[in-house]
Amino acid sequence: MSRISGKWLIVISLLMGTFTMILNNSMLNPALPLFMEVFDSDAVAAGWIITIFMVAMGMTMPVTGYLGDKFGKKKIYLTGLAVFTLGSFLGILSWSLGSLIFFRAVQGIGGGMMMPLSMALIFEAFPRKERGLATGVWGIAAMMAPTIGPTIGGLIVEFSSWHYLFIVNLPFGTAAFLFALKYLKDTGTKPGIRFDRSGFLLVTAGVGSVLFALGRISELSHLVQPLNLLLIFTGLTALYLFGKVEKKVEQPLLDLSIFRIGAYSLSVYIAGLSSVGLFAGIFLIPLLVQSVYGYGAIMTGLVFLPTALMSGIFMNIGGRLLDKGKATLVVTAGVLLLGSGTIALSFISIETALVWVFIWMALRGMGMGMASMPATTAGINSIPEEDVSRGSAMNNVFRQMSNALGIVCVSVYFEVRRTQLFAAQASMEEASFQAITESFFIVGLITILSIPAAFFLGQKAKAAQSQLEVIEKEARSRL
Repeated sequence: MSRISGKWLIVISLLMGTFTMILNNSMLNPALPLFMEVFDSDAVAAGWIITIFMVAMGMTMPVTGYLGDKFGKKKIYLTGLAVFTLGSFLGILSWSLGSLIFFRAVQGIGGGMMMPLSMALIFEAFPRKERGLATGVWGIAAMMAPTIGPTIGGLIVEFSSWHYLFIVNLPFGTAAFLFALKYLKDTGTKPGIRFDRSGFLLVTAGVGSVLFALGRISELSHLVQPLNLLLIFTGLTALYLFGKVEKKVEQPLLDLSIFRIGAYSLSVYIAGLSSVGLFAGIFLIPLLVQSVYGYGAIMTGLVFLPTALMSGIFMNIGGRLLDKGKATLVVTAGVLLLGSGTIALSFISIETALVWVFIWMALRGMGMGMASMPATTAGINSIPEEDVSRGSAMNNVFRQMSNALGIVCVSVYFEVRRTQLFAAQASMEEASFQAITESFFIVGLITILSIPAAFFLGQKAKAAQSQLEVIEKEARSRL
């Protein structure tokens, strides 16, 4: 380890923890039918095993910036990793569905502490012009884990006990904790900052209610259920009031003024768009491969591998180009590739060879790698250093909500459109296939139409970073 520089050991430490956390969450998806059988529950109740993690994580993220500034980012990150690993251990002991859902909430709280601070710790370790490559390496966890997790989870469920879905976290979580304890550097604290209690209550209620509602929606009829409507209304009202409150308090929980920085706002939009594309594919591809082409879960996992591999490779390429000041080229090319690969999937037919699905998924992976993490890095590079923790937290909250919204919109469209087509005398296979390809076309078109946003992100990021460098130079000269 002595040959690896200290700052790259930081990246490795953070990658180990976040990869374990994201992988575990995605591994549980194929296990839901088994949980329904084991705990004698219906699909809605079992679905909370996934939903509660998303809700708990989303509700925790807004406060991590404050906690990191107050007590130190390393300490809070380690606490989050310990909480996640503890939740994994408790998950092994689950005796009922309710207990398992509760322990998944514990995992989500730990994950919500880890994700925003991972990026903040990387930004503290690397100068602005080296962050693209660093976040590109770390971002492999965020992009690859959701695509390979279902395959690994399916293999565990098929050949072993469901308990191993949680057991595997213990050695990796413990190793990640010890690695981070040794190699992460202590960061500065701001003991004098005050906790924005009203802001915390409002943003927690807002994000929690919206994610809670989205987690309950998987078909059109769910959209008009009174409880879901109430949750969405309550959540949006709370978030509106949160925005009003944060403008008035002296030390806001999340400084919303950074959204006035165009590069940051556009980076949040592009990152959210990439998340929608990623999770739309995670929802649609298993339907295409298994329901239409008739292959099994293992082939489904293999189809995701080109996306995971290409996103990892091109995230590194994109990060290197970003560090050379090529933000406009990287992010615009990424959005173009992501949109093109997604639209290409809408033009396949039932007779199309599966190899073309592999090719278009690889193209989507290239686009995700160049669009998602480079856009996020360019945006956070454009805000003052003291706002990085909270800027990262807000970015992750919006990404989490985009994940949920993307799955909801695509699943509702698929169910409604498939039902319409089946009623119009198409076979169920043909109806499913057309609904899938139409969904890909809509997501791809929205992505392509976002190319101007990607172009302006690069322009605004370059201007904002130049301005920050001048301010920082003047500050150093006065010292």
